[in-house]
Amino acid sequence: KLQKLAGQTLFITGASRGIGKAIALKAAKDGANVVIAAKTAQAHPKLPGTIYTAAEEIEALGGKALPCIVDVRDEKQIGEAVEQAVRKFGGIDILVNNASAINLTGTLETPMKKVDLMLGVNLRGTYLTSKLCIPHLLKSKNPHILNLSPPLNLNPIWFKNHTGNALLPDFFLDEAEALVQNMGDQVVIPVAKGDSRSAATSGPIAETFNIIKGVLNPDIVKSTGGVYKFNLSGEHAGVWFIDMKNGGGSAGSGEPPVKADVVMTMDSADFTKMFAGKLKPTMAFMSGKLMIKGDMTLAIKMEKMMSMMKSKL
Repeated sequence: KLQKLAGQTLFITGASRGIGKAIALKAAKDGANVVIAAKTAQAHPKLPGTIYTAAEEIEALGGKALPCIVDVRDEKQIGEAVEQAVRKFGGIDILVNNASAINLTGTLETPMKKVDLMLGVNLRGTYLTSKLCIPHLLKSKNPHILNLSPPLNLNPIWFKNHTGNALLPDFFLDEAEALVQNMGDQVVIPVAKGDSRSAATSGPIAETFNIIKGVLNPDIVKSTGGVYKFNLSGEHAGVWFIDMKNGGGSAGSGEPPVKADVVMTMDSADFTKMFAGKLKPTMAFMSGKLMIKGDMTLAIKMEKMMSMMKSKL
């Protein structure tokens, strides 16, 4: 049976133990050549394995090994290991950037020595090793670079020791292509004077707020905790509010009963589209159709209410 990695040469950083070694052993079973680029040449008192014991395990499984003492922060060591790999195996087909450093302490408790280590290994080391391997990878028939990194988990438990504020979604990641198409007609619309008395009792805005009143309940108020003010311009200009902070919640025309946490300014037509699910708040904000002043975290929570209203509008 032909193995996928048979005859391929893998340059793996941090391959003396852990995930790097596991990848090396899997490749060895396929009959691959493995360059073990790691620091541990002598047994560590607490951590098992060296580049030489890893080499023995690789060859025992049918692969070929080249142990190299490499600190990925050291350009000379990486360069020498790359040249050794090319001389011994004829080239490099796959680079696995596995070496990493981590220190799970709070910002104020983390010494700069640890910060420099993490940046030096995780960022600079990955860049440097890639830079030196790429000329040889380009000669391979099927070159690959595999960067090992955990996915960005936005669970607050991972960020609570390192930020002063709640995390916010990145507006620049939402429907980039559609945003580019819409940027041509972006307009920031100022608040215009209008007949707010008639708008308060009839029209699409009044209808939207009647639905909002029906959606409000103590659970939404408890989970939101914000007062919103809407300065609307255009055909149905006026001032409206949604109180999702006090009592069972309230909504209507005019100024909010207490100071607003978030003030949103936009055209009344876009307001109707937004609450009907035809215009995403993110797109409205990024294209200049929506101006937001105040607590951005609460502004984003408004989307939850909008999603509840789609079927009713």
